Amino acid sequence: MSAEAIQDSGILATRTGLRIPADLPFDGWRRAGTRLARFVDSACWYLGDWLVYGQDHFPDRYQQATAAVGLDYQTLRNYAWIARRFTLSRRRPGLSFQHHAEVAAMMDAEQDMWLDRAERSKWSRNELRRQIRGGAGVAVGGDATVSLPKVRVANAERWRAAAERSSTSLTQWMVRTLDNAANHVLGPG
Repeated sequence: MSAEAIQDSGILATRTGLRIPADLPFDGWRRAGTRLARFVDSACWYLGDWLVYGQDHFPDRYQQATAAVGLDYQTLRNYAWIARRFTLSRRRPGLSFQHHAEVAAMMDAEQDMWLDRAERSKWSRNELRRQIRGGAGVAVGGDATVSLPKVRVANAERWRAAAERSSTSLTQWMVRTLDNAANHVLGPG
């Protein structure tokens, strides 16, 4: 972080911490915290965009450069994946990187719907997550719904691509695929 970002507060940002004046008033301390939080959130986008550029323009030297950054490989990979899922024009300045991360696995239309709701309702990332989970019931015959457990999978990108190619949402594609598998094992139901 550059010293200019919090300069008017008298706080000096260094590589290893903040030098905060002993006489800093509450309002200056609060403003500095807001700026620091914005910078941290923006840094995720910055790194994601930097990584995407490197993947696209320097594929033979990309891994060497990312190793020099000194962050966990999976963290960097997540930043790049989320940056790819949201072009600059689709990013919501009023929402955090983490808001975007919550919906990144969804189809674009679903992402936009949830981000619109989060913006309108001023939801925190945790509230967005709660709302998504609360609305994650899957229709099964008639009006009945069953809430399915959240499952971590390694093939989410492949599944999303298959859903997009089928012109359906990931959720609809998953339900149809699971129904087909159940019909195969149990016979038509």
